[in-house]
Amino acid sequence: MNNSPVRTASRVSRVRSWFDTHAGNIFLLPSVFIILVLSIFPLIISAYLALSRLQFVQGGFDITFVGLRNFRKLITGSSRRHFRGDLEAIAPWQWVIVAIVTLLLCYALFRYLRGKPTIGGFIYRVITFAVLAWGSYFVMQNLSPEGRPGTLVVTLIYVFVGLFFQYFIGLSLALLTTQNIVGRRFFRVVFLLPMMITPVGIGYTFRMVTDTSKGPFKPLWQLFGLAETSWVNDPWGARWAVMITDIWQWTPFVFIILLAAIEGLPTELFEAAHVDGAGRLQIFWNITLPQIVPVSATIVLIRMIEAFKIVDLPNILTFGGPGTATESMTLHAFFSWRTLDIGGSAAIAYMLMLTSLFVCLTYTNLVYRKAVRR
Repeated sequence: MNNSPVRTASRVSRVRSWFDTHAGNIFLLPSVFIILVLSIFPLIISAYLALSRLQFVQGGFDITFVGLRNFRKLITGSSRRHFRGDLEAIAPWQWVIVAIVTLLLCYALFRYLRGKPTIGGFIYRVITFAVLAWGSYFVMQNLSPEGRPGTLVVTLIYVFVGLFFQYFIGLSLALLTTQNIVGRRFFRVVFLLPMMITPVGIGYTFRMVTDTSKGPFKPLWQLFGLAETSWVNDPWGARWAVMITDIWQWTPFVFIILLAAIEGLPTELFEAAHVDGAGRLQIFWNITLPQIVPVSATIVLIRMIEAFKIVDLPNILTFGGPGTATESMTLHAFFSWRTLDIGGSAAIAYMLMLTSLFVCLTYTNLVYRKAVRR
């Protein structure tokens, strides 16, 4: 009887010790469970659907395993023109672009070999650079005079053209509002307004703006003789309408991050540069830009991941038209899902995932890590 309290205290001590040891795992279990339910399990199910044909029948649905048939349909089958576009002979100036890209990739591989190369790193770069070189040729085939971009190339255009202008305009606005000018606080607030509007609202706003026959800028279009011109009837006009809207929406995000990065730089560097007689361009090129490279690399990575998922703007502005000229891969998957082609929609989603994964991993391994280590 006297040993009972001692055994109870010992048991409680062991339980407490066990909880102290495994407390981190216990608190992580709910998060792991949520991730499994919301991410991993749907990913596995969608992978099975991408390899199957799902048909709705009376009283339920029927799933038939078809292997890679949904993927073959996108690459070589009935949906190849929709997904990969028309591949035609490229013009001489496009061969120049492909040659420049290939030479830059060869130069990057040469620089890597001059350092401390590893077998794994060399093989990875050879495969990646070969895919990038072929990718530049593939894009040029889509963009040739006789070609027609599919949803894959249209998505890549949205991503890289949008990123270029978003970063360039955002950096310019950030540099402008760090200057000692009148009303700079007012302009900082104004530049942030597009980011506070929902994508649907922005889509309908620009849909009205680009309407040359009934929109609010009709007098302006008439003044320039564009009253009878429709942006959405021309493939490139419609694409530019989507890209301009996306740039207008997301430039404030780039602007506010770069503004915070520039204002966080130590003032001693700029004071010393002024004392040494450096001009504004020299200060920007030798001090400001190198200091914000890590932040810039992070912004580009975040926006790259988000840009691959663009769906709302082309759907609202042009419904993917004319034809499929402005249709992104996400919108392509949505249209397939809406027509009850569930397996085809899942296959498109996986092609989008593989494309974005390859681009983002290539950027992370070849650019981002070096930029962050600066």
